[in-house]
Amino acid sequence: MELLRSTYRKYPEILLLFLGSLVFLTHLDALFVNIMEARNFITAREMLIDDNWIFTTMNELPRYQKPPLPTWLTAISAQIFGIKNVFSYRLPAAMASLFIILMFFKIQLLAGIQKKLAFGSSIILMNSFYVFFAGREGQWDIFTHSFIIGCCYFFFKLFAFPENRLRNALIAALLLGASLLSKGPVSLYALFLPFLNSFFLVFKFGPFPGKWKYLLIFSITGLIAGSWWSILIHYYDAEEIARVAALESGRWFNYNIRPFWYYWSFFTQSGIWTIPAFMGLWYWYLKSRVSNLKAYKFFLFWTLISLLLLSIIPEKKSRYLLPVLIPLASTTGFYVEYAIKNFRNNFTKWERIPVYLNFIILTLISLAAPILLYRFMGELNAAYFGLSIALISLGAGFVYGMAKRKIGLLFSLQAAMMILIISLGSPLLRSIDPSHNTPNVADLRSFASEENLKLYDYNNLMPELIWHYGSSIPNLEKTPGVPPENKFILLVETEAFPSWKSEFEGFEAKKWGVLDLNPTYETGKNKRLIREIYILTKQAP
Repeated sequence: MELLRSTYRKYPEILLLFLGSLVFLTHLDALFVNIMEARNFITAREMLIDDNWIFTTMNELPRYQKPPLPTWLTAISAQIFGIKNVFSYRLPAAMASLFIILMFFKIQLLAGIQKKLAFGSSIILMNSFYVFFAGREGQWDIFTHSFIIGCCYFFFKLFAFPENRLRNALIAALLLGASLLSKGPVSLYALFLPFLNSFFLVFKFGPFPGKWKYLLIFSITGLIAGSWWSILIHYYDAEEIARVAALESGRWFNYNIRPFWYYWSFFTQSGIWTIPAFMGLWYWYLKSRVSNLKAYKFFLFWTLISLLLLSIIPEKKSRYLLPVLIPLASTTGFYVEYAIKNFRNNFTKWERIPVYLNFIILTLISLAAPILLYRFMGELNAAYFGLSIALISLGAGFVYGMAKRKIGLLFSLQAAMMILIISLGSPLLRSIDPSHNTPNVADLRSFASEENLKLYDYNNLMPELIWHYGSSIPNLEKTPGVPPENKFILLVETEAFPSWKSEFEGFEAKKWGVLDLNPTYETGKNKRLIREIYILTKQAP
């Protein structure tokens, strides 16, 4: 404990990265690969196999929907740590998450927030649901937002300090370019633009000598660094990139359309911090209670402007709220700081209600989780008992803290909750992996190899299958026609295509089994993840 205190006093960034590593790196390969990850990982794997680092592909077909920087980083990690190792593919996203936490901590210090509050808000951020979820999966969103947060930090320094302005402008520009090379202008719109508005609205930095020169350097360098790949692809494969651009831009206005107010429950995406996050948004309540009103307004405006800009776009998904959760962690931290300092002596009975409600809910979750886990998992093992003991102990700690009104202890236990769940609970995920279904992808691959048969997918490309299979699988939707082989394996989603056999006249179809890539607790539920396996043999005329 004394070592932790000493590290916090002297090297808070190191302690923050250590705690972040427990959240983002522990058992990183435990969860099965989902559809978004499969697409990304296949593209990275094909980069290595085909040595093609510019014209990105998936299943050996062009894939220009996402710029290549995260794929490059993932491919390099796979090259170093193993091309078949899921941990190596998820590692870069986890490292990007640690970068977000570190830069967020530093931005708070630049805004004048005291180290203790900045540290606590950074812990809240790493424990927010969509932050640790994106950081533990191979999603490209975390890359684009991590680079923009770094850009915000150096842009802040560019305006706040007269030293090293050229260096800060160039670093901010390169990070802006890296964000554009990760997922296009998504984070520029959802995170950087709200930051700029809030930054100049609250801090009102006056002009400094030559500021337009540095802003021009920042803008031009950032745009060049972020757009060269798109220009290159457009030059060499204009038809495909135009098709992709039309498809992606059209989705913003025609796909997954939700009403303007769809995101108004955004604070719930902070997970276990939902109630403190909600309380931290009440400006009229907190404006006379926070320790740094200007910094609080900066992060509050940043949160709300980001929310507004995302709400304007017709296409909406819950995971798109990730950029909002970053500044929200600071407003939440201000509320937590106020509650810790004043709960015992200065809180009214009405002010205590949300605090007690927060910890009563966490207590119930901690005590009920072992029962729910057993019903869900259906088995008892060392990981289950370890997690159950930890959660019950945590619940007892919440009860003790509420009884003694030790609010600092309670919030510390809340901060430790996700670390415990991830560290001790992640191994349980291995028991629900689709590889436990029979037959599984390994069985199919072995059979195809033993019989020397080529594998085809009839329709509806399934990225998870291609990822687990370890190589490309020709898809007859993308390359129409009957395969040239006299005997081959065909995977069919028969529920979606009941008349598929009519396209294979002259072939005998023998069913070999059913491949189900649903997790074990949902076997058979998602029809997209189910393929019937047929052996097709050409009959003699």
